[in-house]
Amino acid sequence: MTNAKKAPALSFDEVIAQRKSVRGFLPQAIPEALLHKIFALAQQAPSNCNIQPWNVAVASGESCKVLRDKLVSAVEQQVTPNPDYSRTERFEGVFRQRQVDTAVELYNNMNIGRDDKEGRQWAMMRNFELFDAPHIAFISMPKIFNESVAIDVGMYAQTLMLAMTAHGIGSCAQASVSRYPDIIRQHFGLDDSLAVLIGISFGYEDSAIPANRTIVPRANIAEDVLFMG
Repeated sequence: MTNAKKAPALSFDEVIAQRKSVRGFLPQAIPEALLHKIFALAQQAPSNCNIQPWNVAVASGESCKVLRDKLVSAVEQQVTPNPDYSRTERFEGVFRQRQVDTAVELYNNMNIGRDDKEGRQWAMMRNFELFDAPHIAFISMPKIFNESVAIDVGMYAQTLMLAMTAHGIGSCAQASVSRYPDIIRQHFGLDDSLAVLIGISFGYEDSAIPANRTIVPRANIAEDVLFMG
């Protein structure tokens, strides 16, 4: 088994450039002091009027394993998903092309062919197995808020993952696991007034996992950014 190593200090530019979706983790837990430091840093995320609308529940160790088993069981038993918010399931145009390009790169690294239905099913289930991460964070917000406040939660999630990267922790933001919010609320004892938006699996990256070789390009800023003098 590959051993986790203490990551060297990174510049802010390096943190942004090196963050990626990690889909395979070592079983080694993150020390509690470092865990608290990272989540304290994430609290500095900006939000409209400083309302800080996010609610974060973190499962580690045995709690994480139990939650993973619940999610896997729901999928295997074909429990109907009931996400708190509807999500775009179909992308078109350039967005579809980027999605396809990413899937091709990922599946190629995992040696899963286009017609390999069993392999693709296994890859899908890896999401609900949390990629064997020793920790997962679920981020929610009060149901009274709509998409405009969800932007604040997105900024929190980004800040959290960058803080993880800066301290040598890998992460993967997962919309898939939020498809079963009742399981999440029951596991953590969360109030029904909270809507589950996203899960983030995290831990030390296992560099031996083929999926972790996947690095996807970003669009040139000319495609997305307009500068006017």
